Amino acid sequence: MSTKSIPDELAREIAVEQAHVDRVHEELEKAGVRADVVQAEGLARSQFGRQVEIGDAEGAGLFERDALMFHAAKRRSALDTQYEGLVFGRLDIDHAMLRAATPTDAAGNGHPRERSGASSGPSGSGGSGEDREIRYIGRLGVRDDDYEPLVIDWRAPAASPFYRATPTQPMGVLRRRVLRSRGTTVIGIEDDLMVPEAPDDLVVVGDGALMAALTRSRGERMRDIVATIQAHQDEAIRASARGITEITGGPGTGKTVVALHRAAYLLYSDRRRFESGGILVVGPSGAYTAYIERVLPSLGEESVVLRALGDVLDVVDTERLDPPAVARVKGSTRIRSLLAAAARGRVPDSPTELRVMVAGRPVRLEARDLDRVRSQVLRQHQRNTATAAAQAALGEAAWASLGITGDRDAKAEFIDKWEDHLDVESFMEAWWPQVDPREVLLWLGDPALVRRHARGSLRDDEVEALAASFRHALEVGSWSVADVALVDDLAARLGQVQDAPKEERGFYEIEELDDLSQYGVTEVQPVRSAARDEGAPVVRTEPRERLLAGRIGRPEEYAHVLVDEAQDLSPMQWRMIGRRGRYASWTVVGDAAQASWPDAAEAAAAREEAFGTQGRQLFHMDTNYRNAREIFDYAADVVRREVPDADIPQAVRETGLQPLEAPLGPDPLAATRAAVDALLGQVEGPIAVITPARHAAALAPVADPDGRVQVVDPMSTKGLEYDATVVVDPEEITRESPGGIRVLYVALTRAAHRMTVLF
Repeated sequence: MSTKSIPDELAREIAVEQAHVDRVHEELEKAGVRADVVQAEGLARSQFGRQVEIGDAEGAGLFERDALMFHAAKRRSALDTQYEGLVFGRLDIDHAMLRAATPTDAAGNGHPRERSGASSGPSGSGGSGEDREIRYIGRLGVRDDDYEPLVIDWRAPAASPFYRATPTQPMGVLRRRVLRSRGTTVIGIEDDLMVPEAPDDLVVVGDGALMAALTRSRGERMRDIVATIQAHQDEAIRASARGITEITGGPGTGKTVVALHRAAYLLYSDRRRFESGGILVVGPSGAYTAYIERVLPSLGEESVVLRALGDVLDVVDTERLDPPAVARVKGSTRIRSLLAAAARGRVPDSPTELRVMVAGRPVRLEARDLDRVRSQVLRQHQRNTATAAAQAALGEAAWASLGITGDRDAKAEFIDKWEDHLDVESFMEAWWPQVDPREVLLWLGDPALVRRHARGSLRDDEVEALAASFRHALEVGSWSVADVALVDDLAARLGQVQDAPKEERGFYEIEELDDLSQYGVTEVQPVRSAARDEGAPVVRTEPRERLLAGRIGRPEEYAHVLVDEAQDLSPMQWRMIGRRGRYASWTVVGDAAQASWPDAAEAAAAREEAFGTQGRQLFHMDTNYRNAREIFDYAADVVRREVPDADIPQAVRETGLQPLEAPLGPDPLAATRAAVDALLGQVEGPIAVITPARHAAALAPVADPDGRVQVVDPMSTKGLEYDATVVVDPEEITRESPGGIRVLYVALTRAAHRMTVLF
């Protein structure tokens, strides 16, 4: 590896990639012009076609015109929609290595050697010799004027080594590089090294650089350790797609990266199954999904859906967390009885009595009669799909209330009048409305209603806290992460909200027309509301409107479900994800010692219910190659105090620098600034100030605009890492976190190189 400083190497490598991306976008502009020319030619043929009588020759010409128009429009659409992050990957391939492994497989897939984007020879750090090749991978294929490939479409067979190459089966790949771009600007790169030792002329950055440094700095013993890490990761990546694959291990063992490469591998090894059925990737936070896009950007394609726990439902997007005590109530399966009773119960403020005259007979049904009908209908139907059944059952109850027996004709007449009675329809609209699942949670802001529906399953303090949380949601206009699973549970109970039937128009009604001039009317035009025009943005300012925005549909079902940080999922969240993976295979990644959900046994039961009876395969990662040993030993000592059986991996990298401890003092901001300032001169990458909620507002000014220094809460660091961290007030982190010291353990294992702890 080069002896230059890391910032100089990184800047030079980014400049090399920027030059190629600039060239690609120049060709993209040319391609856009060519598409416009073809479209114009098709339009010209269209105009010509209108002026002639169509015979066989003209018909063929019109067919050719339509084909030109279709393909030009399709290409223009692809060029426009794939502009962002067009080039996201690069492969440096050594054909000599590939020939030695598989003489007949010159491109890893039986494809001919390609040039340029795919290009041969030196390019920046691309290497030397006739056997070197560079391939760029992107969201669509781009060629230059000589028809040489500058970018290979990620779906093309020649791109498969980008997804399938691993250190134990490199497919001729020396280095796999991920490019991160904003618009047309390359803002970052990250490498994976596929060979035991990088060639001297090949610069490696990111985790790949770490692996290369481990190999070089420790001699044969460290090389053996690295080879073991890579082989075990490769085994998990290529494991059978059937059943349940569990990947466990402590912090820094590469579980997340292994799982994401497994998703990509599955997508390529059985594309038909997983592209048609889809892959769902669930992580703990929005920061995690952003990390996924950085590690494996093509997972942003339509076949893979990325979701944080707060946005599994399309209509809800939240990262707000409840206090731990409330989150425990909402996450436990104990709450299911409350939700079931609320879904079956009376709609607040609905009528409790029916008085109506039908077929000349007075009908009166009391509250107990209405409750009995409602219970009877909901035993066999979901509320939102049972309006007709409820009206029919209510009609039977109404007839029975009259006490008339044996007169079938009279009953038939009564039921016929009942079905079309305007007063009955008005009553049904108020008594049996369509219910959005989110409305039910808002009803539960009433402690009396919660207490009645809970029927003793919740303590008084839990009732009050739960009701207060729903009232708080209405005040701030946002749901909590734990609420999402409750909404999903209620949606399964209530069914989809049904559209109201369209009213039939009478013969005297005049339809609204866009243009009345054909009838000689020029003064009158329909008035449209901008808010109702399709595609017009709707700005919702009221908290209730924000909470109820959108329409909840049926849950999507997937061919494969990947869950990371699985130890944090509550039982209700497992049930939510399980509804989307009824017929799926699963990859589940976690570490019990980092769990934020306190009841492992209850979560395990819900997880097993979601998995069903499928076969299991387990892979355990036991080597921490991210954290310096000094940092990880400090964290391990902390967690062992309360979790003696914690899964503690072996940290293999040493820096000789112990974590620093310092007093927080009376001025937390000053102490934190001092700690951050010291770290800025010691590390080159990002620094996180991990703070409990108690100090979050006071420490917010420490964050810098360019994002190098971030102020984050402990739960939001799940699955992430930083060059250095400042962990603020660990005792308060333990006290306020749902997982107690396990969450503190998470915070203490986020730093790769330096860590300062402020007490």
